[in-house]
Amino acid sequence: MQDLRPDARIELDPVAAAQFMPMHLLLDEAGRVLSFGPTLARVLGEDAVAGARFEDLFEVRSPGGATTVGDVLSRNASRFRLMPRKGVRVGLRGLGRRLAAGRILMNLSFGSDLLTAVRELALTDADFSATDLALELLFMAEANEAVKRELKGWSLRLDGARLAAEEEAMTDPLTGLRNRRAADLVLDRLCAARTAFGLLHIDLDYFKAVNDTLGHAAGDFVLETVGRILREQLRAEDCAARIGGDEFVVILSGLIEPKKLQAIAARIIARINRPMEFEGQACKVSASIGIVRSLDLAVPEPGRILAAADRALYAAKHAGRGRAMLLAAEDRADERLSDGSV
Repeated sequence: MQDLRPDARIELDPVAAAQFMPMHLLLDEAGRVLSFGPTLARVLGEDAVAGARFEDLFEVRSPGGATTVGDVLSRNASRFRLMPRKGVRVGLRGLGRRLAAGRILMNLSFGSDLLTAVRELALTDADFSATDLALELLFMAEANEAVKRELKGWSLRLDGARLAAEEEAMTDPLTGLRNRRAADLVLDRLCAARTAFGLLHIDLDYFKAVNDTLGHAAGDFVLETVGRILREQLRAEDCAARIGGDEFVVILSGLIEPKKLQAIAARIIARINRPMEFEGQACKVSASIGIVRSLDLAVPEPGRILAAADRALYAAKHAGRGRAMLLAAEDRADERLSDGSV
């Protein structure tokens, strides 16, 4: 009958040791290497030679203060943590035990550095014992990360689609400017925050004549050109919006000096006054602009500001078109208009 006593000796030849424990290390009583498991030999690289001393191969991380293999086994029973001094720098953990004739057997594993070891050494299932679940667990972890990445990518694509839809909902498709809804939101935000701003209400003069004589394609060309002019003349933080057929609004946050507002309006009018050639035909339009500042009204509200700008625009057209008019402060009883003719 087979001897199963606790002190019974089990003989394990080097071939069997390598098969069952590809990360084993067999040392003699003096701590010199007798044999390596094949996977551990790959970790140690050119240092994996018989006769090498344990302390020359490994830096002991735990137990603290240990240097030699004897220190390791005596200070912390059989559990320890090592780091190769050369080769692939991965943390190793394991168990060790003294065998017959003073030999020492250590069986190591990668622990938390498994991923690094697999990546650096291109390890496969053949580099681990048949009962080691390390690669299966690694595969599960990588599969989990892949799922997370896919979910994140899907979420980002949804966010991108949502942002694109929101952007489309706020953009005038013909000119590329903001639309009426976007302008209303900007006005609501600025008024709610009590932020001072200037507003230009722009209407194209003689635009109907272009449509009637040259066709709607020419009219669309004019509107596209005006959109480009407004983008060129304004700051990145300003809001330029098409709010009607040939009506535009420009909202200039923080800009309230009358001379600066009139100068901007003058540049816009000068650019729009230049003939726009469409299919060999000159499209001639001009621009009338009503200017209002948020502080011109005792109570700056979006509707009242737009109404005030509309009155200033009407005054500009009544004064002869192709010019800008600045609304006087609302608290003046007669709401006088200061002539900003250009």
